[in-house]
Amino acid sequence: MNNRTYKGLRLFIVVFLFVSVVFPLISLLLNIEFADFGKVLSSPQFSDMMFNSIVATGASTIISVTIAFILAWCVNRSNIKFKAILAVLFTLPMLIPSISHGMGLVLLLGSNGLLTNLLGINIELYGFTGIILGSILYSFPVAFLMLTDIFKYEDYTTYEAAQVLGLTKKQQFTTITLPNMRKTMISVIFAVFTMIFTDYGVPLVVGGTVMTLPVYMYREVIGLLNFSTGAIIGLVLLIPAFVAFIIDLKAEENGNTSTITKGYIITKNKARDVFSSIYCIVVLVIISLPILAFALLSVVKQYPIDMSFSLENIAQAFDLGVGMYLQNSLAISLVTALVGLCTIYFTAYINARSKKTFTNGMIHLISMLSLAVPGVVLGLCYVLFFKGTFIYGTLAIIVLVNTIHFFASPYLLAYNSLSKFNKNMEDISETMGISKMRMLLDVYVPCTRETIIEIFSYLFVNAMVTISAVSFLANFKNMPIALMIPQFDSQSLIEATAFISLLILFVNITVKLAIYLLKRHIAKQEV
Repeated sequence: MNNRTYKGLRLFIVVFLFVSVVFPLISLLLNIEFADFGKVLSSPQFSDMMFNSIVATGASTIISVTIAFILAWCVNRSNIKFKAILAVLFTLPMLIPSISHGMGLVLLLGSNGLLTNLLGINIELYGFTGIILGSILYSFPVAFLMLTDIFKYEDYTTYEAAQVLGLTKKQQFTTITLPNMRKTMISVIFAVFTMIFTDYGVPLVVGGTVMTLPVYMYREVIGLLNFSTGAIIGLVLLIPAFVAFIIDLKAEENGNTSTITKGYIITKNKARDVFSSIYCIVVLVIISLPILAFALLSVVKQYPIDMSFSLENIAQAFDLGVGMYLQNSLAISLVTALVGLCTIYFTAYINARSKKTFTNGMIHLISMLSLAVPGVVLGLCYVLFFKGTFIYGTLAIIVLVNTIHFFASPYLLAYNSLSKFNKNMEDISETMGISKMRMLLDVYVPCTRETIIEIFSYLFVNAMVTISAVSFLANFKNMPIALMIPQFDSQSLIEATAFISLLILFVNITVKLAIYLLKRHIAKQEV
């Protein structure tokens, strides 16, 4: 492959990003009837929904980040056993759709929930209580991953100096640990806030009479085909996401460039280790309960009337099309992972290994822009822009919206990996007559195999669990299996809903295990 091929692919990336990101966002603005602005924003209903969304999101974010921070501290600053396994288990909630967390709470704590009947306690799940609990389950693994990553990069020499100066552990925590994590904590808070604020899965199931903005937008567009009102709500939902986007860009520009002189040394402390063990076990039990509930309800005849073992609900689920929709999801996830991987990796290569030009800067900005567009808003943008085109109503548009929805994070992963290579490699290869495409295929791809595998895994798993970006675009033929959960829930088929959640979890765990084995195989080859 020569440089002409490289330039052709570069042009394709520019066109692709404009068609799949910029133009759909413009179409959102063009479809707003400005007369509706005053009606929507000044209505008492909007004020109530905004209040509900902010209160539920704010409370969920504070609790979620606090739980994740303590959890990350326990895993990284204690001598508890099985840390690696625990770190993986804490991310299990990420492997099922957000709406499944709402369903799990209903199965456990609803009026006829397993724990409600067992303990005889009704917590009045529907409303703010359910939204907050479900949002915490849905969001804390993301916060945990972001926080545990920064714990790994603390320099222990600072703590040694503090010990010499006579600072206690508490003083070290408040004067070293917390200031070191300030920037990351701000990013985590905004990331979690945005996730919860724009999610409609949890409040759709357990919100009850408490209406949030994403649920209202979903019902206006899906139920009433009111695109103008949906677009206005979509703009409101963009606000926290856009703020988070700006913070991420600023954090990238002003990132900490310090290096680790000495890894953190964990001293002996029995009380700390006991607390950490108990805390981790409690969190693990709580996040496992919905999964256990899914497993139980999948194999009982009719909850709570007849708890005898039966596979009738699984058979009924397949009769209702679960097999076909599972095939849809597997096809969508696999194609999204492959197409997204190639597109994202090449886009990152263009920006990481080329000179800083206006075009490259524009590609980088648009690539990052998907961070600021919630899935539910992106889905509406695609309806407005692609309706009537040849890909509308096909699996292709689902693949496209998923690729863009999850573009930014793997793009940054690839961009950072490719940026670590020597800056002079392109000049040397050009002098030797080696084309850019040959450098990409023969040098960069083999050296970043683990990054490529991680991108594939990230795209596949997220395409399996997402409901936000695809909810407006799916129909009877191209619907992914995750969207059967709200459909079955509306028909009170809770046993079949539990089975679907379990099925999605099983697929994602299988993929994660395969990725783990592949990475181990690669590591052995390198040794």
